[in-house]
Amino acid sequence: MNPKLAALLLCASLVPAVQANAKTILPDACGDDSVKFNVKTEKNQPAPAPPAAGKAQIIFVNDAKGWSARYGMDGAWVGANDGDSYFAVTVDPGEHHLCADYHVSAAYLGSLKEKNMLVATVTAEAGKIYYFQSTVGATGGGGGYVPPTMGANGQMSGGRMVGGGGGSTFFGFGMVDDDTGKFRVKAWKLATWKTK
Repeated sequence: MNPKLAALLLCASLVPAVQANAKTILPDACGDDSVKFNVKTEKNQPAPAPPAAGKAQIIFVNDAKGWSARYGMDGAWVGANDGDSYFAVTVDPGEHHLCADYHVSAAYLGSLKEKNMLVATVTAEAGKIYYFQSTVGATGGGGGYVPPTMGANGQMSGGRMVGGGGGSTFFGFGMVDDDTGKFRVKAWKLATWKTK
């Protein structure tokens, strides 16, 4: 066999392997990374109806102007928020694994180019409502931002700081107490979406 042809065939056979290795690895709680959302928000919407008998409800709240987040549960994306917004999902009782994946427009991104995902777990009980909030904050070059505290009944269950451009960005995702959750639903916009 011609050595040039052999080299060409070898290179061509490696392309799928390189592409597979380039694929983003997501936590098990998230969905397929190729799923994207077009999100719309609506002001002054009534609070979500309570869960049906024998079910529980998780309300995903985004407390992050200029940022959007898509949310996964048990290996599939369940929706997305944009800016200060929320949406609710009905779930069966039992353990659920949640994921928040943060996105910002390129104009705000700066040097922050990595995936920003956090996960949490909840054991849902029938008839109960659980509020999970994603939060983003930033420090300037001199610092000064303190990540929010959520109180004894609803501490953030995950968070991290990412350095960049003389400051840092804080990502938080976790359950918040009922009072905080109800206030966010009352004050924020309802998010609706379509997958792209």
